[in-house]
Amino acid sequence: MQEHYFELKVSVSSHHALFCDFLTDTLPIGFEETDDGFIIRSEDNLETIVWGLEQFAEALGKALGENIDIECEQTKLKNSDWVQLYQDSVKPLTIDKFYIHPTWDAPHKELINIEINPALAFGTGHHPTTASALRAIAKYVKKDDRVLDVGCGSGILAIGAIKIGAIVDACDTDIASVENSKQNAELNSVEFENLWEGSCSEAKDVYDVVVANIVADVLIFIANDLKSVLKEGGVLVLSGILNKYEAKVLKYYQDFEILEKIDQDEWVTLILKKGRK
Repeated sequence: MQEHYFELKVSVSSHHALFCDFLTDTLPIGFEETDDGFIIRSEDNLETIVWGLEQFAEALGKALGENIDIECEQTKLKNSDWVQLYQDSVKPLTIDKFYIHPTWDAPHKELINIEINPALAFGTGHHPTTASALRAIAKYVKKDDRVLDVGCGSGILAIGAIKIGAIVDACDTDIASVENSKQNAELNSVEFENLWEGSCSEAKDVYDVVVANIVADVLIFIANDLKSVLKEGGVLVLSGILNKYEAKVLKYYQDFEILEKIDQDEWVTLILKKGRK
C-alpha cells in the first residue's frame, strides 16, 4: 500500500444523475455520491478524471443549452485509513424484497440478498433507474419465468430475477459488462442460463419478462428487437428513461398496454404488457 492517496471532491450545479452515469462508465474504481456531487479516492493522481469531468460538463451544457457549473478539488492524504474510509462510504440498500450489500457487510436474514463489489464501479442499485427496475422485477417476475436482461451491466437485475427463481439470459454489447455480470453471478452463487456479448437480436428464445435498463434513444432504436423476443402477453420493463423523453419512447411501443410507471427523481421506468386487452 502506498503512503498517500488522492481524494477528489466534485460538486455539480445540476444533472447529478447524468454525471453519475458518466463516472460509472469512465472510472475503473468506485466512488461516493454526495448531495451535490461525488467523492473519488484513488492511489493514482486524478487530474485526468478532472479533465474528463470538465469536458463532459461543457459538452452536456452545449447539448442542453444551459450553463452547468462544476467544481473539482483534489487533495493528497495519508493512506492509513484508506480502506476503512472507502468501506464506510458504501452502505447496504433495501429495494422492495432485495437487500443489496457490499462484500464486507453481512447478508440480511429475511430479504433476498444481492452481494456486490462496489470497487468494480458498475451498477450497485443506488441509481434510480436500477432501483426502479429492481422494484419492477420484484413485482412482475415469478418463479420459473424465462427472463432476458438486455444491457445487463453489473448483472444486478438478472441476479435479482434468478434469486426469485426465474431462468435468466443476459446480454450486453460491452465485453467488460459481460465479464462483470459473470463475476457478480459467481459472487452470488448463481448462474445465467445464457450470457453473451452482443444484442438481444441474438437471443434463441422468447421470454415472459424482458428488462432493458438503457438510455431512451437506444430503447427506441432496438424497439423491434425487444418486441420480437417477448412472448405474447409478456412483460417489458424499460428503464433508464429521463422523464422528459417518456412520450418519445412510448410512441414506439403504442401496441403495448401500460401496466405501471415508476417515477424516481428525473427518471421513469415503464412496465408494459405485449398486446392490448
